[in-house]
Amino acid sequence: MIGMRKGSLEYWPHRRAKKVMPRMRSTPNSNTASFLTYAAFKAGMTHVMMIDDSLSPSKGTEVAKAVTVLEMPHVYVYGARFYRKGYAYKEVLGEAYDKKLAERLGIKKHGHSIDELSKRAAEFVDVSALAFLDPEGIGFGNKRLMRFEMPVGGGSAEDKLKFVQGFIGKELKAGDVIHTGEYIDVSSISKGKGWSGVIKRYGVSRQYRKATNKVRHVGTLGPWHPPKVMFGVPQAGHMGYNYRTELGKRVLKVGNASDAKTVNAMGGFLNYGVVRNDFMVVEGTIPGPSKRLVRIRKSLRRHEAAKELMLTYISTASKQGA
Repeated sequence: MIGMRKGSLEYWPHRRAKKVMPRMRSTPNSNTASFLTYAAFKAGMTHVMMIDDSLSPSKGTEVAKAVTVLEMPHVYVYGARFYRKGYAYKEVLGEAYDKKLAERLGIKKHGHSIDELSKRAAEFVDVSALAFLDPEGIGFGNKRLMRFEMPVGGGSAEDKLKFVQGFIGKELKAGDVIHTGEYIDVSSISKGKGWSGVIKRYGVSRQYRKATNKVRHVGTLGPWHPPKVMFGVPQAGHMGYNYRTELGKRVLKVGNASDAKTVNAMGGFLNYGVVRNDFMVVEGTIPGPSKRLVRIRKSLRRHEAAKELMLTYISTASKQGA
C-alpha cells in the first residue's frame, strides 16, 4: 500500500523534552549503602582494544570496541530529603540543607535540621541525597549550577540517613558511585532535528511520479469513516530532542583528572574540546550530541559484580576529520 506508515510507535506521542536534566523515575533495589545515580557530560566517541571476557567465540582474544567518553563535573551534596508513607505513594516529609552550599544555590530557607528530622524516625520511610553539579572547568563554557536528586541504597531509612550524613557539604567523586567493570543505565536527550517531514520522520515510501502532484507525502490520511485522522497516521512534525534511556552499558574505565590525557583525542573531541576533569569510558553509544548532560544510574537489569578489565589500547587519534 502506497504511503503505508512505518516507524515505531513505542514512544508516542513524540514530545520535545521540557528540561535538559533527564528524569530518573526508578532505581534498583540495593541493600548496600551507596548512591544509585550520578551525572556527567558527553564528550565524544573513540575506540579501544581490550581482551574479550564474554562468552562469545572471541573470548580471550583482543577485540575492538566503540566507546563513549563522559566527563564528570564537580558534584556537591548540599542536603537530604526525607519521605513519609502516603496514601498512594511516598510524600516529602522535609528537607535539610548544608547552609553554605544552600546559599550558593540561592536557597534562603534552610529547611529543617538533620537532627530535628532524624528524631522523627518513626515517620520517615526513605531518605535521598540532594546534590548539584558545578560545570566549572568543563571546556565548553557552561556555568549554570544544576540541581538533582540522588536516590540512596541501604537496608533501612536510618542506614540511608547515616550514609548521606557523611557526604553532606562535601564534593562527591565519580569513583564513590561508579566503578570499573560494572553495568549502568544512561538517560539523556536525543539529538534535536527540528521540523521533519514524513519521509525522514517515519521512513514511509515516496510516491511514484504519476501518482499525485507531490512525492514526499503519505498516500492517505485514513479512511472515510471514522471521519477523522487517527493517531497512528504519519504526519510531519518535530523530530528528536526526546528523553531516551539505554540499559546495560558497561563501564570500561573510571579515571581521574590526572589521567585525562590517556583519553583525550588530538585536538580535542569534535564540538566539545579537551577533557580536564574526572572521566568515564562507557562501552557503546549514548543518546544525544556532544556537551549533552547525561544521567547515570546503577543498572536495573544487570547486577554482575564489577571486575577488572584489560584495556590494551585507547585511541587518541584526531577526530577533527571525522
